[in-house]
Amino acid sequence: MYKKLLLALATLAASMTLAWAQVDVNKADAAALDAIRGLGPAKTKAILEERKKGEFKDWGDLEQRVKGIGQKNALKLSEAGLQVNGKSKDGAPAKSSK
Repeated sequence: MYKKLLLALATLAASMTLAWAQVDVNKADAAALDAIRGLGPAKTKAILEERKKGEFKDWGDLEQRVKGIGQKNALKLSEAGLQVNGKSKDGAPAKSSK
C-alpha cells in the first residue's frame, strides 16, 4: 500500500517537473516539443522539418519559417517553456523553473 502511494507521489512530482522544463527549439526532440502546451504533432513535425534546413536564429526566424506560429502564438509557447537559443520571447511572462 505504501509503495503504491509513494510511487504515485513520485510520478506526480516528476510530471510537475517536466511541465516547468524549458525546451530549446533547436535542441529538442519530437517528444520534448510535443510536451510544450500549444504544440501538437503537426506543429512539431513542421518545426523539425524547418530545423533540418538550419537552426532557428531567433523568435522572429521561427515565426517566419513555421506556418501557424505568429507573434501571439509565440508568446504563448514561450510562456509554456519553449525557447529559441536559450531565450524566451520578449514580452512573454517569466516562467518559473522549479
